[in-house]
Amino acid sequence: MIEKIKAWAAANPKVAQWVREGGLFVLVSNAITVFKYMLLTFLPAAFAFMGSQDFGFPGIDLNLFGIEFKWYIIGYGAEQGGLAYFTAYMIAMVIGEVINFFIQRSWVFRSHGNILYQGMWYLLAFCVVTCVVNSINCIWVAVAGHFVPNWLYNIGTTVLNGGVSMVVFFIVNKIVFSDAQPEKA
Repeated sequence: MIEKIKAWAAANPKVAQWVREGGLFVLVSNAITVFKYMLLTFLPAAFAFMGSQDFGFPGIDLNLFGIEFKWYIIGYGAEQGGLAYFTAYMIAMVIGEVINFFIQRSWVFRSHGNILYQGMWYLLAFCVVTCVVNSINCIWVAVAGHFVPNWLYNIGTTVLNGGVSMVVFFIVNKIVFSDAQPEKA
C-alpha cells in the first residue's frame, strides 16, 4: 500500500504536495485552534481588573432577537466583556497566529523565503481576517451570551475564527510560502 502511495505521489508531485500540505495544514490549524480556545477560556479572568467597558470601533447600536448591543468591526461592548475580553481575545489570537506562522512556514510548507516579506503578508492577512471575524463574532458573543454558557460561546468564537482563518490562511500560505519544492519520492 505504501509503495502504491509513493508511486502515485511520484507520478503526481503537484497533487501530492497539495494533499500533504492541505492535510498537515488542517492538523496544525486545528491544534492551534484548540490552543486558542484554551487561552480564550482562561485569559479573560486575567484582565478582569480592566472592567467591562465598551471598547472598539465603530460601536453601532443594534437590536437582534430583542438583545441590544453595540456592533464593532474591532472590539466588544461592555456586556460582552469590553476591553478586558477584547484584550484576552487579541492576546489569544496573536499568540496562536505567531506559533501557527512558524509551524506552517517551516514544517507544513517547508518555505525558506524571506521571512520579513512573508511575515508582513501574514500580518496583513491576520489584520483583515481579524476585522472580518471580529465583526461577526461581536454579534455572536452578544446574542449567544444570552442563551448559552461562556464555555460554549467560546467554542463558537474559536471555531468561527479558526474556520475563517483556515480558509484564508491556506490560500495566503500557498502564495506567500510558494518557494517550497515538491517532496521527492
